[in-house]
Amino acid sequence: MSDGDFRGDYSRGAPSLRAAPPPYIPPQALEGVRTRRIMAVGLDLILVSGISVALFFGLFILSFGMSALLLPPIFPIVAFFYNGLTVSGWRMATPGMAFMDLEMRTMQGEPVPFLQAAVHAVLFYVTWMFPPLLLVSFVTGDKRCLHDIVADVIVLRRSA
Repeated sequence: MSDGDFRGDYSRGAPSLRAAPPPYIPPQALEGVRTRRIMAVGLDLILVSGISVALFFGLFILSFGMSALLLPPIFPIVAFFYNGLTVSGWRMATPGMAFMDLEMRTMQGEPVPFLQAAVHAVLFYVTWMFPPLLLVSFVTGDKRCLHDIVADVIVLRRSA
């Protein structure tokens, strides 16, 4: 096989390694997204905390206190499934996001699958350990935070 044959294979229908252009996002879909996200996170933290406390006490009572040492990591477990199940559901949003008229989609415009939504939640809580990372949304044109970029998702206004 000569170099000419090998080069010819690349020029005939081989997929391009360049990144696809970002999808068009109407400006009204991004209006007020940061403020709404902050309010949605507050509502979701209240819901996840309530579910975690109820689950903790329920399991504590059912196990007669024997599970007390095993239950402290219940908040991250609840948050993982809460975000994964609600964002990958038919509303494409957590209850807090839905209340604030937001939805999450992949950057290709499709609904977010469970694992991607759950990983996004984990990345979000890791980002909270380093608050300056949240400032990335001020320099990105589409108002995405660093954990959004890594998870390849975007939060948009539902009504736009």
